[in-house]
Amino acid sequence: MEDLKQALQRLAKAVVVITTADQNGRYAMSATAVSELSMEPPSMLICVNKSASLFPVLASGAPFIINILHHQQADISVACAGKVKGEARFEFGTWIKTTSGIHRLEGAQASIVCRNVKAVEFGTHGIFIGEVEQVFTDSTPDPLIYVDRRYGKMDNVTFS
Repeated sequence: MEDLKQALQRLAKAVVVITTADQNGRYAMSATAVSELSMEPPSMLICVNKSASLFPVLASGAPFIINILHHQQADISVACAGKVKGEARFEFGTWIKTTSGIHRLEGAQASIVCRNVKAVEFGTHGIFIGEVEQVFTDSTPDPLIYVDRRYGKMDNVTFS
């Protein structure tokens, strides 16, 4: 499967931080395995390793937020990718509590608040489907990109 890992390193993806919470606290995790699922109903899916601290929280049905990072927020992604543990991850950036009780990242490209409606376990991961309840967006698209195990930004991109 090393060939598959190398192939997937060539797939440029926007970087997100997934946040959730339960009675024990707040949780945050960097991710790229995120996708829109449907516009009717508006829904998203996230893939989370079963070893992640927020996996059992999501498996219990907790709501979640997908925070799409701005290119200047790589430090937040690094912190939430495992370098920093637990509540200390929220010391990076400014976090705002939403009406769902989950914190969103101020200055993110977008934050998508989801009601956790379905979970499927497959292999090492859980796939969580969330119906979109609220969306916050920044006015200027300038996302943080991850490709070839490095962070970058979209410079000199030509759109047709």
